[in-house]
Amino acid sequence: MRTLASALVAGFLFGIGLWISGMANPKKVLGFLDITGDWDASLLLVMGGAVAVTLVGFHLVLKLPTPWLEKKFLIPGKGPIDTPLVAGAALFGIGWGIAGYCPGPALTALSTLSMESVVFVAAMIVGGKIGAGFIK
Repeated sequence: MRTLASALVAGFLFGIGLWISGMANPKKVLGFLDITGDWDASLLLVMGGAVAVTLVGFHLVLKLPTPWLEKKFLIPGKGPIDTPLVAGAALFGIGWGIAGYCPGPALTALSTLSMESVVFVAAMIVGGKIGAGFIK
């Protein structure tokens, strides 16, 4: 129950951060990606803040002997850079560039019940199911 409550609080804070930063607004994201047009560089501050918090947070958390809510840290190992990884990253980037959404902000934007966020999330789920079929 504590793990579930922790995940709910973390997700809620993450969603609030996405709204405050503008990441849940596809027009703002597309403005950031449009480096040859009317470029909006303000999301660089968001990324810089996220990297700074992550560096400090990981440094402090990984000094603990164990996590607060689990028995051990689950840290993924390094794997090869292979075709599925590159293809997945390319598809993610193309989708982000076309729609202005990535998964987190798209789920956050569902709270507006806009047709574009509903369609994006539905397509994301279908695409994930199709992609999972290729991995097996």
